[in-house]
Amino acid sequence: MNGLAIWQKNCTFADRMDKGHKETISTRFISTAFMVLAIAIFKPFGLEMWQWQAYVHLLAIFALGMFSCFLTEVILRYIIRMPRSYDRGVRYIISRNLRFQCINTPLVSLLICLYRHFAMSELVESNRLSPGNYLETLVIIAFLSFAIGLYWRFKFRNKYLAMELEETRLLNEELKEMQEKLLQSAATVVTDAKPEVRKSEVSELTLAGTTNESVTLQISHLLYIEAVGNYVKVCHLHDGQVHNDMLRATMKQMEETLQPYPMIVRCHRAFLVNLGQIEQFTSHSGTPQLLINHCHESLPVSRSNMAQIKTAIKSL
Repeated sequence: MNGLAIWQKNCTFADRMDKGHKETISTRFISTAFMVLAIAIFKPFGLEMWQWQAYVHLLAIFALGMFSCFLTEVILRYIIRMPRSYDRGVRYIISRNLRFQCINTPLVSLLICLYRHFAMSELVESNRLSPGNYLETLVIIAFLSFAIGLYWRFKFRNKYLAMELEETRLLNEELKEMQEKLLQSAATVVTDAKPEVRKSEVSELTLAGTTNESVTLQISHLLYIEAVGNYVKVCHLHDGQVHNDMLRATMKQMEETLQPYPMIVRCHRAFLVNLGQIEQFTSHSGTPQLLINHCHESLPVSRSNMAQIKTAIKSL
């Protein structure tokens, strides 16, 4: 494996997207510059009356725009509790940017309206503060914000999707390597075991609920466990066929029983999955899923559990 391949395997999605925080600053700078350029071209707010002083006002509007972006970022991060996190997926980033626009647009409109009143009403009487002036400013900024946001949405959506696809590819490679190690380990255990225990006793366990029902299986044959109301569905292989058994139990009980087996992890609040039985990771519109062997069902993966799955794959 060459140096580039090693680097790609060791880099996580979040690490490769650290530069996105710097890109955010440049994005805000470019967006604000585009807004000021549009204002310079169409000259609203009576800017044509100011001659060369109009450039000073445009520079001040640019500074107000950047300050508004900074203030909006603070509101999103510390008040609404939406930090900029690229490892939460495309939908999160798009949702966050939409909220950014909804907060920033009226905020920068208010700042510009106040600036019009205190700095631009000397020659242009109509710049004085009023509900009509604020509405006029809001309409202009909202239109520019919509045009700018539409551009960045399409540009970065494709970029984020490409990054997630690359992350999925690397994760599938690590998954295959992990599964090969599990097979080699299982083969070694069976070879070293006594003949009378080679068939089942090496990795056999019994899952039981609060009633008399129980399921006895080999840990390698467990596919997944799903919470179904007051029951759990145990999907596993038996004589080469997929079987579903219902037990009256909770996911917490199943998780505690399976704690000695690090290949069994929670991928969702309603699912426990056997990493050795995952066919591949997939991503649909930024939503990660697990395709399971034999039954070919797709299990959802919550963002809060993705880090745990990655850690388990690397440690096995």
